[in-house]
Amino acid sequence: QVQLVESGGGLVQAGGSLRLSCAASGRTFSNYFMGWFRQAPGKGREFVAAISRSGATTDYADSVKGRFTVSRDNAKNTVYLQMNSLKPEDTAVYYCAAATAVVVGRRSYEYPYWGQGTQVTVSS
Repeated sequence: QVQLVESGGGLVQAGGSLRLSCAASGRTFSNYFMGWFRQAPGKGREFVAAISRSGATTDYADSVKGRFTVSRDNAKNTVYLQMNSLKPEDTAVYYCAAATAVVVGRRSYEYPYWGQGTQVTVSS
């Protein structure tokens, strides 16, 4: 089992940037496919980005493509989400998630392990 802890959220003005981190512990981090999801008030959990075990393959939701970048450092057991050109509609609680096997990687039910989430608020 792996434990995940997100950090780096906060309040930022529209057009600004934030970098989220997700630190993993408990098992070999490089065995896990990692995903980022977000949930805005009153809405369901939404896929944001995912990254393969080696970091060679990434995937993004259309709403964040070109603005967000997912990366990982397996030596530091950490996955990152660099968020640029933030918009008010990016406001949500952001979660990282881990899975040892995925088929698509965009579906929350594929991930058995989740962090507690970090709040991102973008003001207009």
